[in-house]
Amino acid sequence: MTKALDSTGRPLVAVTGMGIVTSLGRGKDENWKRLTAGESGIKTITRFPIEGLRTTMAGCVECIPVEPMSAPALTIAMAEAAAAEALAESGLGSGPSFPGPLYVATPPAELEWPQRRALYERDAEPGASGYRRLLAAARTGEFKNMTRLFQFSSVADALADRFGPRGLPISVSTACASGASAIQLGVEAIRRGEAETALAIGTDSSVQIEALIRFSLLSALSTRCATPERASRPFSKDRDGFVMAEGAGALVLETLDRARARGARVIGLVRGCGEMADDYHRTRSRPDGTAIIGAIERALDDAGARPEEIGYVNAHGTSTPENDKMEYISLAAVLGDHLAKTPVSSSKSMIGHTLSAAGAIEAVISLLTIDRGMIPPTINYDTPDPEIPLDVVPGVARKGVVRNVLSNSFGFGGQNVCLVLGAAPEA
Repeated sequence: MTKALDSTGRPLVAVTGMGIVTSLGRGKDENWKRLTAGESGIKTITRFPIEGLRTTMAGCVECIPVEPMSAPALTIAMAEAAAAEALAESGLGSGPSFPGPLYVATPPAELEWPQRRALYERDAEPGASGYRRLLAAARTGEFKNMTRLFQFSSVADALADRFGPRGLPISVSTACASGASAIQLGVEAIRRGEAETALAIGTDSSVQIEALIRFSLLSALSTRCATPERASRPFSKDRDGFVMAEGAGALVLETLDRARARGARVIGLVRGCGEMADDYHRTRSRPDGTAIIGAIERALDDAGARPEEIGYVNAHGTSTPENDKMEYISLAAVLGDHLAKTPVSSSKSMIGHTLSAAGAIEAVISLLTIDRGMIPPTINYDTPDPEIPLDVVPGVARKGVVRNVLSNSFGFGGQNVCLVLGAAPEA
């Protein structure tokens, strides 16, 4: 039997299962229904006090309750839900013995204010420093679970316990490109022959007060708080910043040969991955877009695809003035005249920016676009920006046959990963 290889002799990487959790809900069907209806999941925050904050809204996941609430605990719970859905669709069950490696995109871990306060208020000698109070708390063993959760590896470790992958789980944090990086790592492992299947997950629950304040101090967040559902407006002239959000996306990857041999339904292919970073600034990408252009070009080259083959771009589209313009400049540089005929929409207009999870969530949305023949819209596009002449699929979803999607993920510090996702080949 002829093996399914790409033009360079590497195994074709198929996607046989997907799962998703966002502020719109849990599962592919619920999310797809609301995405294509142009609904927003952005609401006023009720999770913590918002008095005195400039930004008081986010895309919070409320469909998965966690007690006691902490960012790592919700990050794990969302990832488990997305991965279980992906594994069930793939036909590989829901654990606990996944037959390949696990790659998890997850945010940096740190103690949040409620946990810090609990530690500090722990009984200690009068006048003791915070450090001595921390030591006193550690000696009691009362905070063992807190110690376990607030470590960078804790999310991947918990998921490994739940799904039983082969080998140690790999955690990755490349800012807002992390979810795409996790997929890239899985694809590369399969191409190298190290595995026949891999589970890639992006998950993030950074909607907590400290992170919100930090992004606000960077003037990165929208302050359109009176109408939260209209705050995220990618590519619109009156965009004023991104909206923080949380969620998770999971993909089961495997060689096309393996998927066919076991009779699995092939949703699509990960045809190519492109990565490029720059050292321009701690948070900003280089203004001329060279690193973004390089990531897009590398993704197309890795896929063996011409610009004209891209039928839709799932944009990074954060709704920040600088980033949206830079993405247009970069797309124009690579796709050229073809860009004018290519729909480019941003799901962040509806679900917000899910940070470390964004690349995985948007890969799921991109593959649903191919699989279901519908292009999600960009909502809140009321004032076109003459400097960004894109077909953003404004307001209303559009029917259309899409064979290949370019999915962009651009992170703080100039960390950029692009994916080319393709339709399932005929048997």
